[in-house]
Amino acid sequence: MRMVNIPFGITDWSSVERVEHKGQTGAAYWRTQDFGGIRVRMVDYSPGYLADHWCTKGHILLCLDGELHIELKDGRKHVLTPGMSYQVADDAEPHRSFTEIGAALFIVD
Repeated sequence: MRMVNIPFGITDWSSVERVEHKGQTGAAYWRTQDFGGIRVRMVDYSPGYLADHWCTKGHILLCLDGELHIELKDGRKHVLTPGMSYQVADDAEPHRSFTEIGAALFIVD
């Protein structure tokens, strides 16, 4: 990823519109900014959230709060707690997220 033509700026995430995205169960609430084709999001997953699809988009994801379970399509499973992150390339390893208690995330993709 090459970051170009992005002037210095500060984002007050509390002022960014919160958009609901339904999961198979629960919901994800995204606050999204675009910086030269780089999508940056603050995402809150409700308790009981389960993604409704296998994602093939690449991400760098940091867990800020709660607990996030990541399942890869090949059967591997991982758990993130606050301060942990994961990274995956586009079209590399399909994955989906689940949380029992909810989670707050910072995601760059």
